[in-house]
Amino acid sequence: MEAIGKSLKEALKSAQCEDRLTVGVYESAKIMNDDPDSVSLCVLATDEEWECDIALQIHFTLIQSFCFDNDISIVRVNDMQRLAKIVGNKTGQLEDAHCCLITNPADGSWEDAALEKLHLFCEESHSLNDWVPEITLLER
Repeated sequence: MEAIGKSLKEALKSAQCEDRLTVGVYESAKIMNDDPDSVSLCVLATDEEWECDIALQIHFTLIQSFCFDNDISIVRVNDMQRLAKIVGNKTGQLEDAHCCLITNPADGSWEDAALEKLHLFCEESHSLNDWVPEITLLER
């Protein structure tokens, strides 16, 4: 299970370096609406502080539904602060790391081993009726 957390971190970092990472619920929803075929992976993050935020839970439900309808791999992370550290800007400031999207490269000419592992993990989870599997991000 630790390996899949490492794969997620690698995929996020590589997508960020290649400008294929979208962070934020609204920003992600816009991309999913405009070009769902470009989305490779969706990451939803919450923690105890946000568990009771009804608006956020509604957004999550809609995003999950959209991902299922468009065959987009989706995972959940239970530590938004840790995710924010990975995908945040240089100062680490990021107010909305609740949803992150990794999109495919425009030319389609790339293989990302970490992303492949995540897609396989999602497929295996689906076969066990775990539709939004949870991944733990470990400290370095």
